[in-house]
Formats: sequence, C-alpha cells, structure tokens
Amino acid sequence: MAYVDGFVIPVPKENIEAYKKMSLACGAVWKEYGALEFRENIGDDVPPGKVTSFPMSVDLKENEVVAFSWIVYESRAKRDEINEKVMKDPRLAEFMDPKRMPFDGKRMIYGGFEMIVDL
Repeated sequence: MAYVDGFVIPVPKENIEAYKKMSLACGAVWKEYGALEFRENIGDDVPPGKVTSFPMSVDLKENEVVAFSWIVYESRAKRDEINEKVMKDPRLAEFMDPKRMPFDGKRMIYGGFEMIVDL
C-alpha cells in the first residue's frame, strides 16, 4: 500500500504567494522523481483548540495561517529513494535554505505514514 509524508506548517499570510511558488517548484521535482501526489493546502476553517489543534501544534502567530500538505508515494522504499534525489537536486537549493524559506521551518511538523485505508 502507498506511503505518505505529511506536513503542518505555519506560513506568514504575507508569504502565501512565495509559499505557493516554492510548492509548485518542489512539487514538479517530487513528481518528476516519482511521487504519485503532491498536495498543498492553506487553512480556511482551522479553529484554535483548548487542548490541541492545528494552530496550537505549530504555535501559530496572529499574522500566520496553517498549511497542511502531503506527498504520496508507491511505498516507503520508493519515498526514501525519491527524497534522496530531491534533496540533491540543485533546482531546489534556494528552497532548502532555512534562511530563504517562506515559513519558519523550526515549527513545521512532519512525518511519514503507512497508508492503511485507501477508498
């Protein structure tokens, strides 16, 4: 069954267009190397919680919005192979530099997930 990398990211509202530009460039490269899906979403109905929530998870600031993203791969082995190539691709060097990212990478939450249901 497929494998998914998931991300929750705080994006400054003023950087949404830069984030979209970065995502389009990155997504094209991930897909070129074999990712099955590359999805980026900006929060529209993301309420704060009392115990836990997307905003709390990334310590969301007043001028930020939550991005929720995922990449789907054929398998974990394929994901590892694709990510190794992506991280070395010179076309993405500017986006991998923490000083140039349009978001605070220290507050990004991410992880790899084995898909158990696909309807």
